[in-house]
Amino acid sequence: MATHSRASRRSLLRAAGLGAGLAAGAPLLAACGDDDEGGETGGNQTITWWHISNTDPMLTIWANLAKEFETANPGVKVEITPLENEAFKAKLLPATQAGNPPDLFHSWGGGVLQQQVDASLVKEIKGDWLKTISNNGSKLYQIGGKQYGVPFDVGMVGFWYNKDLFAKANISAPPTTWAELLEVVKKIKAAGVVPIALAGGEKWPAHFYWSYLAIRQAGVAGMADAAKTGAFDRPDFVTAGEKMKQLIDLDPFQPGHLGAKYSANDGQAAIMGNGQAAMELMGQWAPPTQAAYSSTKKGIGDKLGFFPFPALDGGKGKPDEVFGGGNGFAVGRNAPSKTMDFVKFLLTPESQRKAVEGGGILPVTQGAEDALKDPNLKKVQETAAKATGFQLYLDQAYPPAVGQTVNDSVAALVAKQMSPQQVAEAIAKAAK
Repeated sequence: MATHSRASRRSLLRAAGLGAGLAAGAPLLAACGDDDEGGETGGNQTITWWHISNTDPMLTIWANLAKEFETANPGVKVEITPLENEAFKAKLLPATQAGNPPDLFHSWGGGVLQQQVDASLVKEIKGDWLKTISNNGSKLYQIGGKQYGVPFDVGMVGFWYNKDLFAKANISAPPTTWAELLEVVKKIKAAGVVPIALAGGEKWPAHFYWSYLAIRQAGVAGMADAAKTGAFDRPDFVTAGEKMKQLIDLDPFQPGHLGAKYSANDGQAAIMGNGQAAMELMGQWAPPTQAAYSSTKKGIGDKLGFFPFPALDGGKGKPDEVFGGGNGFAVGRNAPSKTMDFVKFLLTPESQRKAVEGGGILPVTQGAEDALKDPNLKKVQETAAKATGFQLYLDQAYPPAVGQTVNDSVAALVAKQMSPQQVAEAIAKAAK
């Protein structure tokens, strides 16, 4: 994580309300740690739960699991507020500024969670049951050796592609190098097909390209070193921008991509789900989101394939290093005591199986792996599990100001308003 100056209480709370994509100040109060601190502790309890699964399958799965918990715990009511990704961040911001986060809310971990911990906005999560959770996933939510959140889904970003559209362009196999990817884009365009769907209006989807190229060029170790020193203006990161510009110069994205949303009926996910583009670079949530926003609500089914981000010739990074993260939960500082029981319930093997079988997540709880049947998602999980290096999304791994600069600068690169050198310098300036 990049070093930065200590922040005021107000700026800490503001930063704590930001997320990734989506993406540490001085401690202000002693962090809440005991499970029974804050909120209602007996009798009737109401748990406010904000999450970003605003489409099926997870929208219904979460609702059904909440009902199960209510039935098993008379007097407990779970009030759910499902929100689209950007709407969630906008709603969480004033709540955290006021020091009153919801009892249970979506978290991506990383630098944002760090600032929420420093502002005493979240409770520590304890218990032997945590040992049953994926170690890679759990690490994303650990601050100072303590657990301040838990994952419910962990995976990686990669290319999702339409097999039929690849065949139409006479492409027999997915590309394995960046040079091959550029050639694939040219062939797809020549076949009269949009090569890549992009939600440029939300910025975070575009940052996946620059981030992955930076990983391939500098390596996960090089990313960690730059995060410590702020040296994102080194040649490796300029090269990442130059490689991305090679793609941008091919005009591979759909018309209107600069203003396009991700989760919308005409957005990135819908374009893929309707078979209107050959590829998208996205995380493990791509298939159900494509289906949810497609006109048929089914997506393209078995026409969908997956391949890892290509290798970069001459890069220091290993081809099996991956970029990704998890979706998880944090518990607000005023949450009633039953909130911890609810979190534990959501992470039981039985609950995880229901979510996996519904096609919504990749499992993180031991004993739930057998529920994963989809061949694409199996490939995602297996690839991530074998990775020799793992880099969390940059707009979550780093402090919010740095993560936002990554998103803004890369968006300007996509819009052909900044050069690769300017992008690297802007990120370095924010990180130092």
